[in-house]
Amino acid sequence: MVWLEEEIWFPHPENADEDGILAIGGDLSPERVLFAYQHGIFPWFNEEDPIVWWSPDPRFVLRPAQLKVSKSMRKVLRDEIFTYTFDQDFRAVITACGNNKRLNQSGGTWITDDMLEAYCLLHELGFAHSVEVWQEEELVGGLYGIGLGNCFSGESMFTKVSNASKAGFITLVRKLEENNFDLIDCQTHTNHLESLGAEYMARTDYLDYLEKNKSIPTVKGNWGDWLI
Repeated sequence: MVWLEEEIWFPHPENADEDGILAIGGDLSPERVLFAYQHGIFPWFNEEDPIVWWSPDPRFVLRPAQLKVSKSMRKVLRDEIFTYTFDQDFRAVITACGNNKRLNQSGGTWITDDMLEAYCLLHELGFAHSVEVWQEEELVGGLYGIGLGNCFSGESMFTKVSNASKAGFITLVRKLEENNFDLIDCQTHTNHLESLGAEYMARTDYLDYLEKNKSIPTVKGNWGDWLI
């Protein structure tokens, strides 16, 4: 296993083990985290562990044009049960996500204080974005992730009432499709995302996509004015 130090680099993702673990250590500086996402790598670790960097094979992705919306969710959206904003309260969204456990995780939250502050800084720099789902004036759901080129890498979501996070995700996917995003990285499989149209992509194909995506300008800053 490769241990990272101060230099910002990673082994090639094809060197990840069968679970998708590529390297351990390093830091969560904006430069390192953005470099990781550009090369198909992301951090995910428990509070008591060192930083662990992943590049799973296959990858789980969603192409916006293949989004599946059930009849019941179409009714939820049509009835306007929720309202949606973008990048209006990133810290509240990631904090709420931190109260949830990631799939197959035991122990405490994977969104440690260091992770929270690292992504809040990326938000301030215009790379990390949030969707807020409101019912009246209460934040009842949301999600956040990283936007690079025309790829959005989803990190986590939360919900306090039924269908809130799903409605927020569908709303985001539709907005991204309108703005020429063509891939959403879901990282690892969940039945929830599969039901919405996500599917597996070989890591080699995903890395090829990221290489081509580097030439596409990243829309930085507040997405609230851009997506609406």
